[in-house]
Amino acid sequence: MSTQHSVDTAALVAAAREGDPAAQDALVGAYLPLVYNIVGRALNGSVDVDDVVQDTMLRALDGLGGLRDPGSFRSWLVAIAMNRVRAHWQDRQAAPYAVEDAGEVAGPGGDFVDLTMLRLQLSGQRQETARATRWLEPDDRALLSLWWLECAGELTRTEVAAALKLSPEHTAVRVQRMKAQLEAARVVVRALDARPRCAELNDVLATGWDGHPSTLWRKRIARHARACAHCAGLWSGLMPAEGLLAGLALVPVPVALL
Repeated sequence: MSTQHSVDTAALVAAAREGDPAAQDALVGAYLPLVYNIVGRALNGSVDVDDVVQDTMLRALDGLGGLRDPGSFRSWLVAIAMNRVRAHWQDRQAAPYAVEDAGEVAGPGGDFVDLTMLRLQLSGQRQETARATRWLEPDDRALLSLWWLECAGELTRTEVAAALKLSPEHTAVRVQRMKAQLEAARVVVRALDARPRCAELNDVLATGWDGHPSTLWRKRIARHARACAHCAGLWSGLMPAEGLLAGLALVPVPVALL
């Protein structure tokens, strides 16, 4: 169970709003892991993850005076985190020489998928699912970052919908679409891992795949896997992702952010 569940958030918010340094530190300590997991997974190991996390927490502390209901702090904080993620994407798109999908190469140990597998000791289909997230589009990764925490029991569907600025009904539709893309990405991971790999798939890859996950190649490889008799079995035995993610812990915050 994460620290946020064991603190009196409303009391901390009230004290922090009055300028109590101890309350501010406690509030950050309780909710930093949640924000780190949202931003880290949404930005897929971007070199800017730590900066976006810190910016989120600073904006939250500075904006406490405008929070009407201290009991809604978590929902409000998650919305701020998602706003900062969107702002990061916009900045990247506006920057000269912006890289497709904001795909900066993270430093050693900075890839959030690798951190997730290592710190949570994932194996089997849980590890497969974590690796598959690299193949999602930015919007789907952002949604996944919230839905992952919903499945793990850290967020409610109402909080997810509020962070996305959508109705619960629209959120449900978005989640279903994202899950379909995630399932296809899991099959892509399986197809690339297969030994020996399908010869026809190797022919497809030889037409220009650079070895890095991308939306275009997820679609091409998944399309091959649906049509290929050799690869068709890869779609079988996929456990529901929500079951795989249920009860997973948060990835610990790196020392540099503490």
